[in-house]
Parts: sequence; C-alpha cells; structure tokens
Amino acid sequence: MKNILLPTDFSENSWNAIAYASKLFKDSECTFFLLNTYIPEIYHVEYILMEPAQFGLGDAIKENSLKQLSDFKNKISNTFKNPKHNIETIASFNSLISEMKDIVEDKNIDYLVMGTKGATGAKEILFGSNTVHAFKNIKCPIMAIPDGFSFEKPHDILFPTDYKIDYKDHHIKPIISITSLFNTRVNILHATYGYELSEAQKKSKQKLEVYFKKTSLLFHNVSGQTVQEAINNFQLKSKINLLVMINNKHSFFENLFFKNTINQIGFHLNIPFLVIPSKTYKT
Repeated sequence: MKNILLPTDFSENSWNAIAYASKLFKDSECTFFLLNTYIPEIYHVEYILMEPAQFGLGDAIKENSLKQLSDFKNKISNTFKNPKHNIETIASFNSLISEMKDIVEDKNIDYLVMGTKGATGAKEILFGSNTVHAFKNIKCPIMAIPDGFSFEKPHDILFPTDYKIDYKDHHIKPIISITSLFNTRVNILHATYGYELSEAQKKSKQKLEVYFKKTSLLFHNVSGQTVQEAINNFQLKSKINLLVMINNKHSFFENLFFKNTINQIGFHLNIPFLVIPSKTYKT
C-alpha cells in the first residue's frame, strides 16, 4: 500500500498533478491524501492572536475548503474509477509547507506529488517558491509535474549523478518502485571534468549496478558540459519521461537549485521531476 500526498489549490495545475499520480499508480494499492491549506487574504497579526470565529471567517473558509475537497474527491473517483485507490481529504488552517511536513510523517507518506506553474507561454517547470521550499524542507520523495503535462509512462528515466553519494535503500527504492510498474530503462548520467573516479565514486557506481540489476540500465559519461547543460542536451537527443535527482547537501543538486535565484538558473523542464531527499523522516 502506497501513501500519496496530493496538495491542491483546486486549480487546473494541481488537478493535472493529481491526474498524473492517479495514472502513474493505477495498478498499485494507494491511499491518496488530498490536502488543501487555507489562510485568509486578510490574515494578519490580530488574526493569529484571536480566534478566527471572532472575525466570522473561520467556519466559512473551512466549509469552502471542505466543499471543494469533496468536489475534487468525487472528480477523481468519477474520472479514474479505480477500486485500488482510497481518497482521504484534509482541510487545514496552516501554511502549505508546514502542513505537508506534518502529514508526511504522520501519514507515513511515500510520495508527494505536486503541480507547479509553468512559464508563461510554455508548459514547463519554473520551480516556484512552494516547489523550492518543498525540495528544501519535505523529507520524502517529491514529484513536481509541469503545468499541462500529459501523462506518459516513464519508460526512460534520466538519473544524473556525481557518484558522490553513499547510496542507501531510501535513495533508490522510490525509483525502483516506479520502474517495477513499467518496462523502464534507467539512464545514469555523469558529467565528467577529465578526472578519474575516486575509489568512493567507483563503489557508489557499483552500488547502483546492484540496486538496478533487475532493471534495464545504461551509463552515460559526458565531458565539457555543466550538469545543467548535460541534462538539457541529453533530453534533446533522447525521449526522457522522468528526471530523478537526489537532493544531497553540497551536491550539484544544491548548487543547481539553491545557490542561484530562480530567475538565474535558467533550468526549465517539460517532464516530471522526482526529487529524493538525502535523508527521509524514516531514516
């Protein structure tokens, strides 16, 4: 049984992520936790210090959230009609990141699947603030789905690595869990800068060979390119359906996403992106 967290603001963007999760895990027993968080636009210090009811807002806002969650739950059930999927709804007066952190641990969440707004005129991930904060703070695998992305079976996964991670089960099992559902090939991409792999890097590479021994696996080395360039160029020549990265401290992932402003990184994707934390709440 998989536990999947699906945050929603009832937009088409969030519905698209819900549809992706429903199709990706259509053959798996799942409980979907459909989450909506709400904080009134007039939210201010007095609202924090006093009971929401004193403003005559709390109940109405919660009822609206619950009503829309019920509508979305019915839409999921009627659209996908999957007896393997159970849907629970959660309406919470809280910030999105804070509530997701609590639910991930309390509900033993396996994947968080969220939509993220695309660039104007282009259906691609722009890594908005909620997405980046989730990458930084949520300790479970996160799937970011581009706006308007039409579901594709993940037949080809791109997994960039610098082989500087001592891979553990919690890093790789979320990938294998997906590859086991489809006839998937894993493409491991290493951007090299003319140096031989260290002994530690060689051991990490060998670990990946063992982990993916039952999976179609290809290793790719590219030189003279940044990780960002290597990923973009690989996507241009190959039909990749899913990008996977490990969010490891001091890794190229951190350099790529957290040490640049969102506008500077210039890193846009038109495919789903699975980010696996270095450490999870289970470890």
